[in-house]
Amino acid sequence: MQKIVLDTNVLISALISEGIPANIIKELVLENKVILCISDSVLQEYSNVLKRDKFLKYKNFKAEADLLIEKIQEIALRFEPNISINLLTDESDNKFLELSIFANVDFLITGNTNDFTEKKYQDVNVVTPREYWDEHKPE
Repeated sequence: MQKIVLDTNVLISALISEGIPANIIKELVLENKVILCISDSVLQEYSNVLKRDKFLKYKNFKAEADLLIEKIQEIALRFEPNISINLLTDESDNKFLELSIFANVDFLITGNTNDFTEKKYQDVNVVTPREYWDEHKPE
């Protein structure tokens, strides 16, 4: 089964609108067709970012975000990376690479192509939600 890491922007997109990020979460992650990998620092970022006031303008965002975080905590595979990577311009995004490499995931899925400029870091494929959905999603 594929192991994936989701950047926070994928969760935000999934909560704001229907589309590929929502499909990845609803049809793959929540249906246990892939293994979502998290670490304490990634989970903390999810929680902190999803609580930002700017998202309150979206109907039911907070309730749905809280529910999603709860589900992620229940089903995700937890890792505590003991590696330190400093490759990305936005240093706070290095935690996603650290987790991805440490957990030996197949895909790091992110909409942030400005900071994640490489398509591969060690054995981890970095893909957008659309690339993942169109080319790599499990059947």
